[in-house]
Amino acid sequence: MSKVRVRFAPSPTGGLHLGGVRTALYNYLFAKKNDGAFVLRIEDTDQTRYVEGAENYIIECLNWCGILPDEGPWKPGEYGPYRQSERKDIYRKYAEQLVESGHAYYAFDTPEEIENLREKLKAQGKYNVQYDFQNRLNMRNSLVLPKEETEALLKINFPHVVRIKMPRDEYVHFNDMIRGEIEMPTDGVDDKVLLKADGMPTYHLAVVVDDYLMKITHAFRGEEWLPSAPVHVLLWKYFGWEKQMPQWAHLPLILKPDGNGKLSKRDGERLGFPVFAMEWNDPKSGVVKGFKELGFLPEAFINMLALLGWNDGSEQEIFTLPEMVEKFSMDRVHSHGAKFDFEKAKWFNHEWIKRSSVERLKPHVKRILEDHGAVIDDENKFEKIIELIKDRCTLLTDFWPQGSFFFVPPTEIDTSSILPKWNENKNQFFIELIRSYSFMNLWDTEGIEHTFKELAAASKLKPGELMGAFRLMLVGGKFGPGVFEISSVLGKEETIRRIEHTLSLLK
Repeated sequence: MSKVRVRFAPSPTGGLHLGGVRTALYNYLFAKKNDGAFVLRIEDTDQTRYVEGAENYIIECLNWCGILPDEGPWKPGEYGPYRQSERKDIYRKYAEQLVESGHAYYAFDTPEEIENLREKLKAQGKYNVQYDFQNRLNMRNSLVLPKEETEALLKINFPHVVRIKMPRDEYVHFNDMIRGEIEMPTDGVDDKVLLKADGMPTYHLAVVVDDYLMKITHAFRGEEWLPSAPVHVLLWKYFGWEKQMPQWAHLPLILKPDGNGKLSKRDGERLGFPVFAMEWNDPKSGVVKGFKELGFLPEAFINMLALLGWNDGSEQEIFTLPEMVEKFSMDRVHSHGAKFDFEKAKWFNHEWIKRSSVERLKPHVKRILEDHGAVIDDENKFEKIIELIKDRCTLLTDFWPQGSFFFVPPTEIDTSSILPKWNENKNQFFIELIRSYSFMNLWDTEGIEHTFKELAAASKLKPGELMGAFRLMLVGGKFGPGVFEISSVLGKEETIRRIEHTLSLLK
């Protein structure tokens, strides 16, 4: 068996959708599981839709996800070039080879002529308005024109395309690694353009030629490409490459949360969650946030994506990338669509934040805190803060609302929540607490708590009646980790200062 070679072949036309990243991930997992190569090929044949910066964005997304290709435009191997636009000269000879063997033909129709035919057929009440076996003999192509006229038009380089000549009343058979044996009729499939008038190939020709030349052994793509499968299987046959044809796998769609149709960018905008891996500056609609900017760890993002269509047969949900590589197999990929659940996605992220070491989280948290103007001048204190609040954070961005009080005193103290039960005994307790704390030499969590509870007992007050007020003084609200741990990190002087400030407000 030849070495496993898989490819991820995105078009540089916009942001990298969840479905695209999942396709890349499954390719990566399969390649690594089988000691194979993961290839990145940029399919930029449609120059009208090319977007500046999209290519770099794709590699940045893969880099963030930790699934970098073994070969690609930035890491060339022996099967380059890896951009289809740089392979333009390769395709024409293959298109002409198909014409010579009778499996394709030159079409000289203008777009207006094709549209006129469609309108004419519609007016006649005909359902089929495709350029196919029923209509191609009514058009201007090398199947109809005399050979001499065709040659004359080609000689003067008259604008033309090359179309596949789809057979009539045939069935195409192929095996899908997910869906099993598939049989599809050729009737109903139009004569797809293989080579455009500008000399660039369409996806249909380029994907077959490139997969052959790059020795791709397995081709994984979304199920939306299933209707085009007959064209591609026939091309492998017509070129005489059937034995080298890769094994196919058409991946299930990622569906809207309600399961009604494929998840789109508009769904994300409508429902308030991202559908791109990373922030994308869309030329038409502006900046679109991604999972990274929202506060997702890449480990959580790919873990969530992997389980949108695959499981290992167990109840396990949290997987590291090496674990996914070890357990991944295409026979565990589902054939039906997977509904996207943003709450579940956040659950994955929360679990990964809780399980991550302080060292792993430090660079992310530091960036978020510094974006809010926080000054991190004590590394030990910073590490303690992360350890204290990470279990409370669903997103990395939560580290600021959950821990801002460690860096900035609360601007508002909600005294109205404690005033109804406030009295002189409690006021006196906190005055005495300030005095007791000021005499403490060792400022640690245990000592702070011991002093607090000892003084409460001496004052004949229950600690539970006082701790809510103490938390409010330090934090400004009813949230955060243990109040004595908070005080320990804040330090003696800052703890006393915040108690004094709140007492002044309560007067």
